[in-house]
Amino acid sequence: MDDLVKNPLIPSVWVALCLLICAQAHSNENAFDGVWDTVLSCSNSNGALGYSFEFDSTVKNNILHGEKGVKDQPGWLQIDGNISSDGSASFYVMGRVGAAPFAVGQRPAGTEYGYHVDAKLTVTSGTGHRVEGRPCTVAFTKRK
Repeated sequence: MDDLVKNPLIPSVWVALCLLICAQAHSNENAFDGVWDTVLSCSNSNGALGYSFEFDSTVKNNILHGEKGVKDQPGWLQIDGNISSDGSASFYVMGRVGAAPFAVGQRPAGTEYGYHVDAKLTVTSGTGHRVEGRPCTVAFTKRK
């Protein structure tokens, strides 16, 4: 303790170190923020044809929102959810069937659907998979 009193530089070093650590923690806090290219793909399954959609998603304060199409119209899809600081994420996809041949059970266009996606993101990319229902994947690429 006497060294701290005798050497005025030691407290300044501690303050600088603390500021650096705090700044790093804050920059990691919103590391996922930005616009992401999102590709959701589902393979042929149970008589339904496969498909792939590409659309933008936005992350702000580690909350992702993406949307394709016109809300509540056939072919519309929305993905939302939180991204943890370690990049693990849980999203919910909801939408409306675009065309019966692409829906399991040949449900008519405009029928509502929803499912969960588990994902893992880095600061530049990520992947996810549909939890229930037909096999689907989601790929994320952050724009620079």
